[in-house]
Amino acid sequence: MPNIQTPPVYMSPPMSVSLGQTLSGQQDEALRKASVDLEASFLSEMLKSAGLGKSREGYGSGGAGEDQFSSFLIQAQAQEIANSGGIGIADAIFNALKESQK
Repeated sequence: MPNIQTPPVYMSPPMSVSLGQTLSGQQDEALRKASVDLEASFLSEMLKSAGLGKSREGYGSGGAGEDQFSSFLIQAQAQEIANSGGIGIADAIFNALKESQK
């Protein structure tokens, strides 16, 4: 069997090395967005547990349509709460993720 040699593979350096400070800012933005989204998901579940979005009984209830779309309303409200500062979960998550990157 002939001895076949493969040419050396040259790999480019990791993006964080070549882009330097710019990527760090992008990473911060991505970590911040992920932190806020996670807080929004948590708040959405808390709002559901608190009974927000449950159908009203009697006249004036939205029926099946209200039941189907109430989860979208709850998610939108939770996202707005998180985007406007939330309850501090996003900051704690962001800081912990930032520390783990060092």
